[in-house]
Amino acid sequence: MTQTEFLEYFDRIRGRTRRVAALIPADRVEWSLRPGGMTLGDLVRHLAVTEREMWAETVAGRASRYRTHGRELADGKDAILEFFDRLHAEAMSIFAGLPPAAFAGTCRTPAGAEMSVRKWLRAMIEHEVHHRGQLYLMLSVLEVPTPPMFGLTSEELRRRASGMTGDSY
Repeated sequence: MTQTEFLEYFDRIRGRTRRVAALIPADRVEWSLRPGGMTLGDLVRHLAVTEREMWAETVAGRASRYRTHGRELADGKDAILEFFDRLHAEAMSIFAGLPPAAFAGTCRTPAGAEMSVRKWLRAMIEHEVHHRGQLYLMLSVLEVPTPPMFGLTSEELRRRASGMTGDSY
């Protein structure tokens, strides 16, 4: 994947996460599934901070600056979404500004492992998708309707496939 392809792909990934984050009810931003667990707001702040302060820093050849994902960073739905968008823009600027040799090179992860930048950035996407799944689950528990990820629900897929031969599900 080229640098430009990565930037376009990750921006689409982030857009899907952003659409789900925007569905968080303002009065449930700091709700969690269990006492002491990450809240909906914590998850969104965590994604913002890790992207900017860990992944962007490490691919730029600097140490991770990740310290917290707490309310002191952004409190309230509107502030959290603005924070999420702002840190994404900052990180994307860093990713876009990497010289081609750096994008094709290696970086040192916070755990001290030497890893290709491409592989490290793929880990960032996996991390994002993992936490987006948590957002979907938590919103489901709160009975907040969420959009299907790729345009069709599983029920719609089954209805469309019902005319096909073979085993039914």
